[in-house]
Amino acid sequence: MALTSAKPLLPGLAITAAGVAAAYALSSVWPVAGALTVAVVLGIVVGSTPALTDEHRTAIARITKRLLRAGVVLLGLQLALPTVLALGPGTLAAVVLTVAVTFLGTLGLGRLVRVPRSLALLVATGFSICGASAIAAMEGVVDREDEDVATAVALVTCYGSLALGALPLLAHALGLDATRTGTWAGISVHEVAQVVAAAGPAGAAAVAVAITVKLSRVVLLAPVVALVGAAERTRRGGHAPLVPLFVLGFLAMVAVRTTGLVPAFALDVAKTASTLLLAGALFGLGCGVRLGPLLRGGGRALLLGFLSTLLVLATGFGTLAAFT
Repeated sequence: MALTSAKPLLPGLAITAAGVAAAYALSSVWPVAGALTVAVVLGIVVGSTPALTDEHRTAIARITKRLLRAGVVLLGLQLALPTVLALGPGTLAAVVLTVAVTFLGTLGLGRLVRVPRSLALLVATGFSICGASAIAAMEGVVDREDEDVATAVALVTCYGSLALGALPLLAHALGLDATRTGTWAGISVHEVAQVVAAAGPAGAAAVAVAITVKLSRVVLLAPVVALVGAAERTRRGGHAPLVPLFVLGFLAMVAVRTTGLVPAFALDVAKTASTLLLAGALFGLGCGVRLGPLLRGGGRALLLGFLSTLLVLATGFGTLAAFT
């Protein structure tokens, strides 16, 4: 019986696996984009072809939700609280304030430029916390269209790439040292790969600081998603879970990593597995996208991404100047 129920999912699994493999291959050519971004783009391409039948789409959609939640749970193993706490109260205060201002400010900017609330929520999460991974986590607790997810991931890629080019130039013009440059990159650039690229010109010390600061932002993913989930539960009349189980799983993995008992090889395996699972989920979401609505809403979404990028860069710089 179990074999019979699993059989319809096999073509979807095969398509998703092929999409993830292709995403990894292509992202090796352009590492700044990352496998997650390439996966959603490939999903949109595959989803636009007549070869993808309705049966395939249904199977991929069922798989996507499971991959997404498992990937977010494993993401928690990348975070050890002592490493984050070692940044000191000033830097941590700057991180929390930057995430809060960017998240709430982007929601306000979304209303100003009149983009859908769901898209503004996804952009706010991705730009304020950790790019495509955060978008993947948030999409599970909000009412959204697949086009919103694809647009948000595209904006993270576009403006994160812009920020990684602009930040080293700004840091040099402002006379920032390696530590300050790395901290600013970690607190304000969107994706982890983009953070590394932005801090790289300042040296290895800047990259090390940047990654640690970036991971301190990732810690805030769980409370932000939980708070939005609670708000969505209220909006839907109590039909959504107060705290999604995958968020609790994420927190449990953070606790496990914090014990220091997980061997290094297991952490490496978990990191790779998390990326694979999230890439599969975003490929699946891309397969559900219709290009027409995506392109029609492009202008306002681009403006929102630009304004949100300016907001996170300015807020990050200002809070670091104030607290460190």
